[in-house]
Amino acid sequence: MDPFFWPSEANRFRRFTPESLAAIEERIANKKKEQVKVKEKTKEQGVEEDKITPQLDLKICKTLPSLYGDIPAELVGEPLEDFDPYYSDHKTFMVVNKRRTIFRFSATPALFIFGPFNPVRKKAIKILIHS
Repeated sequence: MDPFFWPSEANRFRRFTPESLAAIEERIANKKKEQVKVKEKTKEQGVEEDKITPQLDLKICKTLPSLYGDIPAELVGEPLEDFDPYYSDHKTFMVVNKRRTIFRFSATPALFIFGPFNPVRKKAIKILIHS
């Protein structure tokens, strides 16, 4: 099976870290550069590009599919890198609670003060996802 569709054990559940956020910002910058090049080509050729859509089984407030396996106990309620390829170039992270419900949050500063790694914001997320 293609690892794009069937995630491997090694990269299934990864914590959302400052390095993850930097990688997302780098992908966003690369995508913007690529879009500028594509726009120039499409003006000349009139070609439309295919857009990626979010996976339906990884929507917010849905249960994490069993395809992804059991989430380790130490990662329940912790910010994780998003599994969905659609969000690979969005500043978001996901949190999965004990009932395997998916929550997705923005990694931009909340109230222009609390970044995604701020302890106050982490506590607020834990309160919000508590079942």
